[in-house]
Amino acid sequence: MNQEVRLNKYLASCGVGSRRACDEIIQAARVQINGEPVIKPAVQVQPGDHVRVDGKLVAPKEVSAILINKPRGLVSTCDDELGRETIYSILPPKLRHLKHVGRLDRDSEGLLVMTNDGDLAQLLTHPKKTIEKEYVVTLNQAFGNEVLDKMIEGVYTPEGKARAKSIRRISPRRVVMVLETGLKRQIRMMFQAVHLRVSKLVRVRIGTLVGGGLEPGEYRELEERDIEKLQRNPKPRTDISPTGQKLLDSDGRVKRTVAKKTFGARKSARKRPAGNRPSSGRPSGGRPSSGRPPSGGPRKFAKKRKK
Repeated sequence: MNQEVRLNKYLASCGVGSRRACDEIIQAARVQINGEPVIKPAVQVQPGDHVRVDGKLVAPKEVSAILINKPRGLVSTCDDELGRETIYSILPPKLRHLKHVGRLDRDSEGLLVMTNDGDLAQLLTHPKKTIEKEYVVTLNQAFGNEVLDKMIEGVYTPEGKARAKSIRRISPRRVVMVLETGLKRQIRMMFQAVHLRVSKLVRVRIGTLVGGGLEPGEYRELEERDIEKLQRNPKPRTDISPTGQKLLDSDGRVKRTVAKKTFGARKSARKRPAGNRPSSGRPSGGRPSSGRPPSGGPRKFAKKRKK
């Protein structure tokens, strides 16, 4: 540390707890600076000061942060009371001290920030910062454009009224949806309110952070420039899909992708008697094996993305 810092922030950087938890520890007279008890969280810690909590010397940990592409089937928590596999089970041991910022439910996948930087966690979760999060959502069936309007206007969920900042259709059953709020299972509950079910949910952007080719289970370290961009919090373009396809008409209106309909009867193929059909050469027992190992085996550690 080369500059003075508030005591509660200093303790949080040492891994003692969250900023709020550190406030409580300080006010309980459990902290000493250079042997003197301190009960005010705003006291400044100077370079060279010795800080102890319950008599134990503490020092700031090296700040680190990663962006991981969470696979489906993992829970975003340290310990799951139901014994389900967590995101920490695939992290290398050297990264298991990092805290997940926000969460993705077990059936969702995509980008998740993990860090021991309290300021970064505060930036990403504080309601006033309005950091955008973008998702590609696949529904169980096709739907009309009135559903898009309802998502923007807002629908009522068990957690309260929820709305999307923006939504655009990219196929008959898929949309790209941007949120600035983070209610529990918000997207699933919003579509459930209009009698649709989410069959796949992938987070593809957090503020200015994108995957950049991260495969499920891969991660990359966040650099200082990544954090600086997040702090500026510029609003990315919303006329480009995750695949890079422009989604605006020439007059500025959003394109709506609809299923193509075939009009008129198709020419029917001339039927052959079943006994005269030539063999396809495939066995009658169904599709050939894909050659993949069966699911349920042990997971490998998350891989660091090479630059």
